[in-house]
Amino acid sequence: MYGLSVRWSLAEAPDGADAALREYVHGTSLARFTGMDGLRFKTWRTRPGEWFEGTYVFETAAARDAFAASFAQTAAESPGSQVIGSAPVLQEPFDVVAVAEGGAGFAAGPGPV
Repeated sequence: MYGLSVRWSLAEAPDGADAALREYVHGTSLARFTGMDGLRFKTWRTRPGEWFEGTYVFETAAARDAFAASFAQTAAESPGSQVIGSAPVLQEPFDVVAVAEGGAGFAAGPGPV
């Protein structure tokens, strides 16, 4: 599997950006990526007030690289960048060594509010 991390700094983000990002992910972005061809899964991560990140895992390197190239062209205008007020500070490909499903099982959908 082949991963991609896209991270934004929240250090200079406007007040309320954390809540606005959560609302955007739950209300729009989650549906956009659910069932996306070539994508195994996407996780949205945040450290409120510090950073916000999309972590993608693709079936093939070609799918990852095509998405990364396309996103790089529009990253500064992406919805996340609009909420945060700046472009991503990192777009980094990586290889996934393994994924283990725990005893609680895999859960898709919104996280804690």
